[in-house]
Amino acid sequence: MTTTRTTTTASTALPGGTWTLGDLTVTRFGYGAMQLAGPGVMGPPADRDGALAVLREAVRLGITHVDTADAYGPHVTNELIREALHPYPDSLHIVTKVGARRDAAGGWPPAREPDDLRRAVHDNLETLGVDTLDLVNLRLGDATGPRPGSLATAYETLVELQRQGLIRHLGLSNATPEQIAEAETIAPFVCVQNLYNLAHRQDDALIDRLAARGVAYVPYFPLGGFTPLQSATLSQVAGRHGVRPTAVALAWLLRRSPNILLIPGTSSAAHLRENVTGAGLTLSEEDLAALDTIGGGDRRTPQAP
Repeated sequence: MTTTRTTTTASTALPGGTWTLGDLTVTRFGYGAMQLAGPGVMGPPADRDGALAVLREAVRLGITHVDTADAYGPHVTNELIREALHPYPDSLHIVTKVGARRDAAGGWPPAREPDDLRRAVHDNLETLGVDTLDLVNLRLGDATGPRPGSLATAYETLVELQRQGLIRHLGLSNATPEQIAEAETIAPFVCVQNLYNLAHRQDDALIDRLAARGVAYVPYFPLGGFTPLQSATLSQVAGRHGVRPTAVALAWLLRRSPNILLIPGTSSAAHLRENVTGAGLTLSEEDLAALDTIGGGDRRTPQAP
C-alpha cells in the first residue's frame, strides 16, 4: 500500500492556534468523527453525503487533526474519511485508537490482547488507506470509564508495531494516573485522551504535569455530566454572549491550558462551523468567576494560552 499526500493551504485561522504532537503540527481545534456513524456508533450514517461533506468542510476550515477509530461503525468512520479526503493533504493528521471492539449488541468490550491490537492496527491501516498511522491511542478501561490495572503488555505491543514503522506516535485514552505513569517508564507518548470538562476536573493536576512535559491532553465529552444547577450557570454565561453553552465550554477548555486539544464531533457542516466560531469566544473575568463555581476539585481559573 502506498500512502499518497496532497498539498493544501488552510483557509481559516482556527481558535487556539497549533500544538506539536511529536513531529506533527496540528490545530488545537480538531474534529472527532465518531458521530458520523449510525445510531449508537453502529452502522452507516443516515446521510452519507452529509457525512462526507462535514469531513471536507473540516479540511476546508483548516482543521488538521481528525480523531477516529476503526471500531466506530465498525469501519464506518474510517471508510468515510478515506472516501472524503484521500489522498490526504500533507497537513492533515488522523489520530485513531485501538483497544476495544464492537459486539452484536453494540457494546464496547476490551480488545487489548497482543493479537487484538495487531489486528486493529492493520485494520486501521487498511480502512484509512495508509502505510503508517500518524498516532494511535491505546484505549484502556471500559465504556464506564478508566479501570485500574497494568497496561504493560498492551502498550509494549504497540511500541513494537511502532518500531516496525506501522505507527508514528503513541497516545493513551481512558487512562488512570497510575497507567500514565507506567507508560512513561516504557516508551514516550504524545497525548492523553480522557474525560474532562467544566463539570469534571479530576485531571487538573495531570493536565498541568503533561503541559510541562510537552504532552497534549485531549478531553472528550466537553459538555457532558452537568447537574441542572451547573447547566444553569453555563447557560447564563452563554446568554450574556448570545451563544450556545457549547461555545462557552469549548472556549473555556482552550483557555484552560495550551496543551488542550479539542475534538468536538458533529454530523453537520453548519454545526461544525458554529463550534469553530464558539471556541473563539473571549471570556471575561466575570464569566470565568461564574464558571469557576462549576465542577469540583481544583477550580482554578484557566490559564491563557
